[in-house]
Amino acid sequence: MHMKLPRKAPDFSLLDQRGEMRSLRDFAGTWLVVYFYPKDSTPGCTTQACSFRDERELIAELGDAQVIGVSKDSVRSHQKFAENQGLTFTLLSDPEHEMIEAYDSWGPKKFMGREFLGTHRNTFIINPEGDIVREYRDVKPAGHANLVLADLAELKATN
Repeated sequence: MHMKLPRKAPDFSLLDQRGEMRSLRDFAGTWLVVYFYPKDSTPGCTTQACSFRDERELIAELGDAQVIGVSKDSVRSHQKFAENQGLTFTLLSDPEHEMIEAYDSWGPKKFMGREFLGTHRNTFIINPEGDIVREYRDVKPAGHANLVLADLAELKATN
């Protein structure tokens, strides 16, 4: 389901990899890249997380933008994933997939002929006013951060 943009970003309150509660309001006034991914420490998710890690400095230069990764993995799993991969951005634990559903990123998936419910690999850019201004559906992990970075630069230039 694709909704008209811009639209208000759904609020959230979830624990990050350090066990600290984080909410949308914590990031008010900054550009925010929120990406949803299926599972810590799997090949595609590691590729995606590391590309955001590697582009983090450039993303931060663009209006002090922040990156948040969200999956239904536990705080402990996120902590290990962040440590193992040297991730310097926020990972939110959403075991009940409330935020994932609020961002329309939960639904039927297929893997090796099997159908199940899971997290879709979607990304959203949220402006400093809290509006979703760009969304990406079912992205490919490799090179995705570069595309987001280019779009963020373009959005910031026109804001």
